[in-house]
Amino acid sequence: MNSKLSEAQKKAIKKWDEKNRERKNYINKRSTARNFIKTMADEDVEEFKKLIEEREKKIKKSL
Repeated sequence: MNSKLSEAQKKAIKKWDEKNRERKNYINKRSTARNFIKTMADEDVEEFKKLIEEREKKIKKSL
């Protein structure tokens, strides 16, 4: 964390992280996936497209 944060800000961040553990994990995983796709997924793009299409179909069926 940034050393310029006040103790109150650090405490508030820690409290939010503890209260929103699942949301924080979701955001971190989404960020990792986006970064991978943007920077490293040269050969895997087609596979990702197929996986996304399959996921979209599954979501539509469940609605």
